[in-house]
Amino acid sequence: MEVIAGLVVILTIVLPVTGQLKTGFYSSSCPKAEDIVRSTVESHFNTDPTVAAGLLRLHFHDCFVQGCDGSVLISGSSAERTAPQNLGLRGFEVIDDAKSQLEAMCPGTISCADILALAARDSVGLSGGPSWSVPTGRRDGRVSSSSQASNLPSPLDSIAVQKQKFAAKGLDDHDLVTLVGAHTIGQTDCRFFRYRLYNFTRTGNADPTISQQFLTQLQALCPKDGDGLKRVALDRDSQTNFDVSFFKNVRDGNGVLESDQRLLDDASTRSFLQKYAGNIRGLLGLRFEFEFSKAMVKMSSIEVKIGSEGEIRRACSKFN
Repeated sequence: MEVIAGLVVILTIVLPVTGQLKTGFYSSSCPKAEDIVRSTVESHFNTDPTVAAGLLRLHFHDCFVQGCDGSVLISGSSAERTAPQNLGLRGFEVIDDAKSQLEAMCPGTISCADILALAARDSVGLSGGPSWSVPTGRRDGRVSSSSQASNLPSPLDSIAVQKQKFAAKGLDDHDLVTLVGAHTIGQTDCRFFRYRLYNFTRTGNADPTISQQFLTQLQALCPKDGDGLKRVALDRDSQTNFDVSFFKNVRDGNGVLESDQRLLDDASTRSFLQKYAGNIRGLLGLRFEFEFSKAMVKMSSIEVKIGSEGEIRRACSKFN
């Protein structure tokens, strides 16, 4: 969504079928499925707008472990969601809410994996970002193990490691930078970046890539011996608006996570970041929205289960 000369313009992007998923997969079997997911997400968003970033992150973490199969939604002491890399995941109640409504209307039809993909799209739209056609037809996985979450991207990853992890999922450098742009909404805990403020590389000093002004702000928000669970915006300028200010912040040394700031360390990722950061309003912002939509469709198709693979769960938190 862009504001131009006082007018609000909704940008809707229609993208082609990807792989063996299909846009409108439920148009006959459960025609109101996408409307129900959207209204459910909107209801929760109206109560707590920060849930949008949670749902977007939940989908990302699902797709990077065994593909986009809803495995991150399973409850259990050794399930995927209990892995250290998945600390702080949220939005499970939104998916469960949508699932219960869909089961009442179209039992055994809509997969949890598809609900999660649709909810991520709707979260972006509600935050002022683009809408896009989500190819559906995913089935839910039957395996969820915390040990398999070890390859999830980490805020400590160097740019080389980030590129390797994305490439392993069929995503290139452009996809990496574009998808990291999801950090335009959302927050993180002080514990995940405080080392950058006081003892970077165990030198007792701050990370020199942080601008001095921003360092002062972060130290005030996250004192050395303060609460590590305190939440801080990943985009200091507009944490609830889906826009390109996140890229400008990173370009100017105002990235919160080390992994985000490291996007400037590589010529390829730096080039994409600088193009997105070039202008806060206007056509460049719209281009990011278009590229983000494409990258989300690509990511949402990672190692999907289709046809007779997997199952359609009756409840998203447990296998049938």
